[in-house]
Amino acid sequence: MGHAQLPVVPSGLGATMRPDRWWVQPAIVFLLLSTFIVYATWAAFQGEHYTHGPYLSPFYAPELFGASSHAWFGPRPAWWPAWLVFSPALLILPFPGIFRVTCYYYRGAYYKAFWADPPACAVGEPRKRYRGEAAFPLILQNVHRYFLYVALGFLFLLATDVYKAMWFTDPVTGPTSFGIGVGTLVLLANVTLLGGYTLGCHSLRHIVGGYLDQLSRFPARKRLYDCSSCLNRAHMRWAWTSLFSVAFADLYVRLCSMGVWSDWRIV
Repeated sequence: MGHAQLPVVPSGLGATMRPDRWWVQPAIVFLLLSTFIVYATWAAFQGEHYTHGPYLSPFYAPELFGASSHAWFGPRPAWWPAWLVFSPALLILPFPGIFRVTCYYYRGAYYKAFWADPPACAVGEPRKRYRGEAAFPLILQNVHRYFLYVALGFLFLLATDVYKAMWFTDPVTGPTSFGIGVGTLVLLANVTLLGGYTLGCHSLRHIVGGYLDQLSRFPARKRLYDCSSCLNRAHMRWAWTSLFSVAFADLYVRLCSMGVWSDWRIV
C-alpha cells in the first residue's frame, strides 16, 4: 500500500502552521479579564463610596454588614478580626465570582488566554500531557452547577435593588417619592444583562429539562428549555456585556458618591 511521507511539524508553545493572527483573540481576552480582575479587587477592598442615595453597587449587594442604610444586619460585626481589612464586598463577592469563573464559556476563554492550554486551535501548547477536568484541581470546576442556584438568588436580590433605586428620599423635607434617575437605568441594564447571562447558562438548560430523554412529553419544561436555549445561543455576548455592566454599575455609583458625577433625575 502506498503512502505519503508527511512533514514533521515542530511542537512546543506557539508552534503552528496557521497563517492568520491567531494570537489576537487570546491577547484581547487576557487584557480584558485582567483589567476586570484588577478593578474588581480594588473596588472590593475600598469599603466606601459604594452607595449613593437609593443606589447600591452590585459589587456590594447584598450588603450584609456595613455603615450604609442598605446594611441588613448593621455595622461591622464584632467577630470580624481587627487585623483584617473589612469591606462588605468581601462577604458576598466570592459567590457570584465562583459562578462566573467556573462558567463553561469562561473556562475556554481563560484556559487559552492565561494558561495557553492550548492558546488556540492547532497551536502548540507548553504541556505534553492532557489531564482534563477529571483530576484536582480542575475537577472543582464541577461546582458550577451548584453555584448556579446562588447566582439565581443574587439575580433576584439585584432586581430588588433596582426597585429600591426608584424611591428617592428628599434630603430637606424627608418624604420618599417615586423617581427614575440615570443610576436606576444603569442598575436595570446590569440586571438585564446578568439575567441573560445567568438564565442562558448550560447548567440551567440541563436542570429545566436537558436530562430528559423525551423533552417533548413535558410541554412546560420544553418551553423553559427553549427560552434558556435561545439565550444560550448568545452566551458569549451575554458573558462579556454583563461583565462590563457590573463593573460600570459599580463605577457609576462610586463616582456619584465621590461627587465626580451628578446623577440626573429623569422622572
